[in-house]
Amino acid sequence: MNKQEKNKKVDELTALLNENKNFYLADTSTITGIKINQFRRICFEKGVNMEVVKNTLLQKAMEKSDNAAAFADLHATLVGNTAVLWGAQPSDPARVIKQFRNDGTKLPLLKGAFIEESVYLGDESLDSLSALKTKNELIADIIALLQSPAKNVIGALQSGGQKLSGIVKTLSEREEKAE
Repeated sequence: MNKQEKNKKVDELTALLNENKNFYLADTSTITGIKINQFRRICFEKGVNMEVVKNTLLQKAMEKSDNAAAFADLHATLVGNTAVLWGAQPSDPARVIKQFRNDGTKLPLLKGAFIEESVYLGDESLDSLSALKTKNELIADIIALLQSPAKNVIGALQSGGQKLSGIVKTLSEREEKAE
């Protein structure tokens, strides 16, 4: 790769980092060719983009990007083979990694992630990142919470009406027997 191609790649990576508020860095160095193809297939099916990049080019792109100061903590993770993953939702790449690991493998390893101006380092943060809810899931939770009190009031009114009619019926039957 000559200098011109490297500069072009750095510019592409810089644009990628500026456009995406969420991306993950993963270590795929010890994954076999067959397994990496399976991982790429899962990424494609889930709408997650994956690109293996050179660490030096990625570091230069991070330094040129709009969030250069925020990316400073991620520079230490740029060792060995690095794959950049990004998707429409912040948790999509983490969920793909967890799904791929379901067969018992511990690879790919999560090196770090940048989610909405927050940096997560290390593989131990994968569980918390995969548990992040999407925008639609959060909206559904809020709607359910807002509907809950109304459903409780309606349920109480309906059950109260049945109790009241039962009391009236019992009282009317007592009056009939008393006569």
